[in-house]
Amino acid sequence: MDRFIWETASWPHFTWSSEPLLNPLGSARKAQGRILGLLDFFNLEIRVDVLTEEAVATAAIEGEQLNRDRVRSSVARRLGLPTAGLPETEKQIDGLVEMLIDATRNFEQPLTADRLKAWQASLFPTGYSGIRKIVTGDWRSGDMEVVSGPIGKEAVHYKAPPGESVDFMMQEFTDWFQSPSVKLDGLVRSALAHFWFVSIHPFEDGNGRIARTVADMALAQDENTDCRMYSMSAQIGAERDDYYSILEKTQKGSGDVTEWIIWFLQCFEQSVQRSEAEVAKAMEKAQMWQEIAAHNLNDRQRKVINKLFEAGSDFEGGLTTRKYVGMTNTSRETAKRDIADLVTKNVLVRNPGGGRSASYSLTWHQDQRKDMSRKQQPS
Repeated sequence: MDRFIWETASWPHFTWSSEPLLNPLGSARKAQGRILGLLDFFNLEIRVDVLTEEAVATAAIEGEQLNRDRVRSSVARRLGLPTAGLPETEKQIDGLVEMLIDATRNFEQPLTADRLKAWQASLFPTGYSGIRKIVTGDWRSGDMEVVSGPIGKEAVHYKAPPGESVDFMMQEFTDWFQSPSVKLDGLVRSALAHFWFVSIHPFEDGNGRIARTVADMALAQDENTDCRMYSMSAQIGAERDDYYSILEKTQKGSGDVTEWIIWFLQCFEQSVQRSEAEVAKAMEKAQMWQEIAAHNLNDRQRKVINKLFEAGSDFEGGLTTRKYVGMTNTSRETAKRDIADLVTKNVLVRNPGGGRSASYSLTWHQDQRKDMSRKQQPS
């Protein structure tokens, strides 16, 4: 039978090899430097997008699908943005969002047992996980296994420490988190915090979400900013199978966590790259609106322009009168007038061909493609 990491004599004194970390750590630090350089461009709208993505993704990793609009409503309300047109939220979503915001906004405050217990209670406001009654706001007292598969044929991926050990182990963990070694790199510390917490598995449920939140808090401390600039959970979700595989492998290991740290650093770098792409898109969108700001556009036109921009080249077939009607719930004649007005103002351009079924694209996208083509021409 596999020995779990907490059963080794070295627990919880993890070891790792420094040389294999040099390249992934250096690459991750470069990515971090780039995203910190974009901090001034992270307006509230982008922060809402990142937090919404983080909440949806961290729940999805555990198999829970949240309504994105309800999550966005909760995030917007807590960040002081308008929520008009957004649906009512739910207590469970509010609890998750509050935890995520607290971890980064209040990253300088101590990570105590009481704070962790409050986070877990906020995730399960009814005291139930699905249809199962669970202990909330306190450590688990019983044993815990991470399993998958049908009843009777479950595969045990990990067996957590016994319930009577949790209080002592969590005291060790919070003491370590409160007093980080000056010799320990901040990104490595975040990787260790994630792994250590989830390996203790101190709660009956919510351990994965809280482990990822603790890691985010460590990253906020390392960067010394309360602005969430990327979503680690979104990238972990994209690599969900690898995430669980490397966790299981390391939790059944000898205490050497080198492979886990390397995986975490690479995941971090990729999450930053995703965010950089989103910031670039937001900056491009702001530039587009700055260029057409002088035009007196109505709400219908603005809505369609935003949709065309977001879709980009994925808006198959271009904008037609019929699609305009569908997007704005207006009459065909009004749609024709709106489109003609946008063409006159050089916001839309008619696509070649099409005959009587005319279609249109954003002039902005056409101009951007021409710019890219010129840049790619050999000098």
